[in-house]
Amino acid sequence: MTQWLLDRTFRTASGDEVRWAALGEGQADAPAVVLLHGTPFSSYVWRGVARALAARHRVFVWDMPGYGASQKRAGQDVSLAAQARVFTELLAHWDLATEAARPAVVAHDFGGCVALRAHLLHGAHYTRLALVDPVALSPWGSPTYRLLAAHPDVFGRLPPDLHRALVREYVSSASHPGLHPAVLDRLVEPWCTDEGRPAFYRQIAQNDQRFTDEIQERYGELALPTLICWGTQDTWIPPTKGHDLASRIPGARLHLIEDAGHLVQEDAPAELAAVLGEFLAGGG
Repeated sequence: MTQWLLDRTFRTASGDEVRWAALGEGQADAPAVVLLHGTPFSSYVWRGVARALAARHRVFVWDMPGYGASQKRAGQDVSLAAQARVFTELLAHWDLATEAARPAVVAHDFGGCVALRAHLLHGAHYTRLALVDPVALSPWGSPTYRLLAAHPDVFGRLPPDLHRALVREYVSSASHPGLHPAVLDRLVEPWCTDEGRPAFYRQIAQNDQRFTDEIQERYGELALPTLICWGTQDTWIPPTKGHDLASRIPGARLHLIEDAGHLVQEDAPAELAAVLGEFLAGGG
């Protein structure tokens, strides 16, 4: 399976270590784009799209605190509110916070909420915004997610083998055609270490609906080109949410991707990369 290494670190204001990487850096004058992952994933799901976009962009990827290769610890704040603050810090660290250097942003799942909160609540600015099957409108969360959120202490006591089986089944359900076994292993493994098992339930317990409730009535304020992509076979967040979200954002365009589930990056990477490439180039 293709190697994916986040070779740089950033220390957040709260003291957490975030791992990140940049692609396409040979093009110093190329426009910047930042990719945000969702839960329970990591930047790994963006590997194919990131490399495709790096032909014409400087592409920044990162694992949010509590996810992937970034730090996981007891008592860690990994809420959507905290992730939006960290994202705002990272934009400044990457020198992408000035008007001349503003990036485009592509955000999947709860990364959508993170990007929207950073923009609406923390003054982060983007040239363009693409939201891929985002967490943006209540109610959200698959039935499994809601069950886990209601009983994190109970599920947190599962033996390691049962925990691994649960996480594998849960992650698998994000894909419509099914994930390659090596990809599934890569997505599951961070949640199955001694630090990863409690981190899995920690992030679910902290991410409640109020983080979208606080901003969803403000989507009409968005004044930048916005693309919404949605897998037609998404069983985690139904495509009807895409239509609703597009109607709330002035000028937003909705692009449905046939036969793709929630993990569009894995189910239809070529189509998603092409649609995003066109959008980032100023089309659509």
